[in-house]
Amino acid sequence: MRCQPRYEGPVYIWLKNKQHCSLCGEVADDATPICMACETDLPWLGEHCRTCALPLPSAGLTCGQCLKQPPAFEQVAVPWTYSFPLDSLITRFKHSARWPYGRLLGNLLAQFLRHRFGEDMDRPDAMLPVPMAAKRLRKRGFNQAAMLARWLSEGLDISCDDKILLRVQDTSAQQDLNAEARKKNLRNAFALAPDARVAGLHLALVDDVLTTGATAHALARLLMDAGAARVDVYCLARTPKPGDTL
Repeated sequence: MRCQPRYEGPVYIWLKNKQHCSLCGEVADDATPICMACETDLPWLGEHCRTCALPLPSAGLTCGQCLKQPPAFEQVAVPWTYSFPLDSLITRFKHSARWPYGRLLGNLLAQFLRHRFGEDMDRPDAMLPVPMAAKRLRKRGFNQAAMLARWLSEGLDISCDDKILLRVQDTSAQQDLNAEARKKNLRNAFALAPDARVAGLHLALVDDVLTTGATAHALARLLMDAGAARVDVYCLARTPKPGDTL
C-alpha cells in the first residue's frame, strides 16, 4: 500500500510562484513578499544614538542616558522605529500568531544585518533570543524572539542558542511600566543555564522591540559577568523617548 498516489503530471513549484506584497497585495519585486514601494515606506530609523539606537536629531551622537549610565551591551542594530505600519505588523505577529509577518520582518532584518556586517559591524559567535517566562510562553504558545533568532540564524549562518538564557521570574509585562519600574521589575528575573559556556564569546541578543533597553541591559550584564567578551542587541524596532515625535 502506497502512502501517496502515484502522479505523473506537473507539480507545484514554489520557487517559480510569484510572491505578492504582504502589505498592499501587489506583485513583489523578488522572492521576499514585500514590494519595493512598501519596503521604502517602512519607518526606517534615521540618526540615532551610537549605543542604544535611540532616535536623535544628528548623526554620530551618544544619548544622555548612555553617557550617564552606559549599558552593558555594546550597541543596538535595528532598522526601524516602532511606528506605523511596522507596529501593526509586529503586534499581529506577536499577539495574533500571524507568523508570515514575523518571517517577512525577520528576512528584512537579516538583509539589514548583512549590510552592517559588510560595512563595519563584527559578526557575533552566536545569537541568543530574549527568554520568556514559562507561564507567558504557555499562554502565547511561542516566543517571538526565539522565532526571530532562528530565522536570522538561517539567513546569516550564525548559530542560535535558546537554552543559555532563562527567565526564572514571571514579572509584570514590561510595556505597562516606566523606565525605572522596568529596571526594578527585572531584578533577579534572569539566569544562565547551569551548563552555559559564554566566556570569551561575542554574543547578540535578539528581540522584537527595544523600548528603554532595561531587558537588554539586564541580560547583557548577566552575560558579561559570566565572562562574555561583548554583547550586541539585534531587534526589529526602536521606540523613541516618551513625548518625542518622529
